[in-house]
Amino acid sequence: MTLNTILLSAIDLAQPTAPPTGVNTQGLADFLRKFFAPLFLVVVSVVALFFLFTREITRFVQFIILAIAIGVIFYVPNIIEVTAKAIAGALGITGG
Repeated sequence: MTLNTILLSAIDLAQPTAPPTGVNTQGLADFLRKFFAPLFLVVVSVVALFFLFTREITRFVQFIILAIAIGVIFYVPNIIEVTAKAIAGALGITGG
């Protein structure tokens, strides 16, 4: 009985299967945003605290402005696509 089950399982596993159709990247951008968002916030917080404790207010303000710009670019959905279309439209370029 046990030998029969093992042989049937081995035969079933030996059957050919359909090859994969490709890599599924649906939701990859959302996964990466959720994965890197906490890391980004920790790094920004540590660097900002360093600038505050060393009393370098101008570097702190510059860093915060840069961090906000990077955060908006990477974490607002479709911001790059919308900005590119707006720039192209302002330049008079029409997409095909």
